[in-house]
Amino acid sequence: MKPFLTLLLLLPLTACTVRLAAPEEPIVINLNVKIEHEIRVKVEKDLDNLFEQNDELF
Repeated sequence: MKPFLTLLLLLPLTACTVRLAAPEEPIVINLNVKIEHEIRVKVEKDLDNLFEQNDELF
């Protein structure tokens, strides 16, 4: 019984430790995808309007 109790008392000492550290490089968020998507949607809407107004184009 005593070895079991000793094991239970020593078990928390072997647990993982939490380490917090600041990153060495700054965090970069790239938003180019969203901007390109917005431009593409606007151009497609403009083209749709142009094709609706001028049926003879295509």
